[in-house]
Amino acid sequence: MSVSGLCQICEQREVVDGCDRCGRLVCERHLEEGTGLCVECYAEVDGDWEGGGRPDRDGRGPDGVDTYRF
Repeated sequence: MSVSGLCQICEQREVVDGCDRCGRLVCERHLEEGTGLCVECYAEVDGDWEGGGRPDRDGRGPDGVDTYRF
């Protein structure tokens, strides 16, 4: 994906990619590498974007839920 412009979080750095969850265009500082999530979505999913488990590796779904009921 080719994107350009300023990060929608800090509005200072150049965009490198979009968040897979919310679609927000973000710079490399605000994209959690390996998950494809912006730091704000990652914090909602994981609770601590700078550390802790990774939602793509700890078995939880993208919204932090591991069991779905229909």
